[in-house]
Amino acid sequence: MNVHFLTVPGLASSGPQHWQTIWEKHYPDTFSRVQQHNWDWPVKDDWVGQLQKQVAELAQPTVLVAHSMGCITVAHWAQEYAPGQVVGALLVAPADAEQSKRLSFVVGFSPIPLKTLPFKSIVVASTNDRYATLSRSKHFADHWGSEFINLGKKGHINAVSGLGDWPEGKEILQKLGSVTPAASF
Repeated sequence: MNVHFLTVPGLASSGPQHWQTIWEKHYPDTFSRVQQHNWDWPVKDDWVGQLQKQVAELAQPTVLVAHSMGCITVAHWAQEYAPGQVVGALLVAPADAEQSKRLSFVVGFSPIPLKTLPFKSIVVASTNDRYATLSRSKHFADHWGSEFINLGKKGHINAVSGLGDWPEGKEILQKLGSVTPAASF
């Protein structure tokens, strides 16, 4: 099965040193990115609507590869829409739009949906993430029906974390099993 990967970045998108961007550059035939109209001022209806627009255009089985507010966007999207071609999701460092004071300006993302996702998923979190405590990330994983992986001290698991190509992340993506064939990377 040929699987496509759709990255769903968070606030400010993912810059050139972010693992999402690096994966897109290394695998341009299998990765594409959700494009938001305003990366700096997240509005749930806009972000979810844009994700749905791109999911509706998918022509093959797809795994969502989300980071930060992108994870919360996926949770809202999955509550509102049928999964279509989406067969799995890697949800890295979900941002706690309910409890993080750093995210007080985001619009409409609270409450965070706690409905089981209709596809296989993995939540990856860090013990020192400024945007969500480890216990909150585990709480999301439990409710979303996701496998949970604690990476230890990796910050917000973004470019500042210095992960580069993030080989461990690619191994975790492979844990989605039959959803992602080994030949993808």
